[in-house]
Amino acid sequence: MKNMTLKRSIIYTLFFTLLLTSCKKDEVSNNDQQQNQSSEEIAKNAADPDSIKTKPVKESAPPIMQENGFYNAFAIPKDKKLRDSLYAIFSKKYNERERYAILALNRLDSKSKWNSDTLVVPAKIDTTLMAYSPFPLQLDVLSDVKKFVIFSYPIQAYAVYSNGALVKWGPTSMGKKSAQTDRGLMFANWKKKLAISTVKSEWKLPYNFNIHNTHGIGWHQYDLPGYPASHSCLRLLMKDAIWLYNYADTWILNPGGATTKAKGTPVMVFGDYPWGKRKPWRNLLNDPNANNISVEEMTKMIQPNVEKMIFEQTNREKVADSIKAAKAQQAAAVQETEITEN
Repeated sequence: MKNMTLKRSIIYTLFFTLLLTSCKKDEVSNNDQQQNQSSEEIAKNAADPDSIKTKPVKESAPPIMQENGFYNAFAIPKDKKLRDSLYAIFSKKYNERERYAILALNRLDSKSKWNSDTLVVPAKIDTTLMAYSPFPLQLDVLSDVKKFVIFSYPIQAYAVYSNGALVKWGPTSMGKKSAQTDRGLMFANWKKKLAISTVKSEWKLPYNFNIHNTHGIGWHQYDLPGYPASHSCLRLLMKDAIWLYNYADTWILNPGGATTKAKGTPVMVFGDYPWGKRKPWRNLLNDPNANNISVEEMTKMIQPNVEKMIFEQTNREKVADSIKAAKAQQAAAVQETEITEN
């Protein structure tokens, strides 16, 4: 009798253990379904193509980053208190260089950091941005071109190539829809550390480098609000504007400055922005390669211009060498005269 009672006790214990385990599995399954639904809502993004759908957030707590693979969505609320709380979390979670990189990926500067309802944030931060480059790391078509700068309208980004190797890329804000930046091949002209806008005299343009003299188009530092907003110029972050200011070559003018003797660094602007649609970098939440430009696409676009770029490059080198030789000869003549007089 005691054995029967003991057996029944063991059977009941096993039954309740199995029941408890099943409940826990159901709970885990429900949690997984909720996480999957959250990711699907980010991906669908149907009602507003430039926003991320998130679950309502309680007023007492700031929104939480939604993990979605290689890139995550950091939702920014409209409520000021919640936004301030989010800023505190953002600043605590990421250091200054990491925050700079995150904003750059969203085509924003620190002044405009909350000019968006969602930040796209990499799961792993590379402060050089090179890990997230949408441009090919190598372009053989440019192997003989020493310096080349290219701006992409579709993804609002620029890239710099030296002999076909990508050396730098970053965000930009190009001409708005009513004042779009000229497309095609151009050459860097003159530069000025602080230029004054011809549209409004109160607009100061640090590290301005002109690329279309007659249309007054150039790159320089100015606000990056997260979309094309300029009056046809190519806006850059301050660090990028300084770097490009020192990198690119200017034109060389004939004596008197009336005509051009040699052109500067080749610059190309291409493509079109998806006006009124979802910001291209938001697509990284669904596909980390969504903004990538293929080697084939870049080659097809650049190839017809390579001959001209190399011609202008060779001409500039000859002119620069000629001027250098003339200056050296002049300096030697002056030195010889001084020796003779003494």
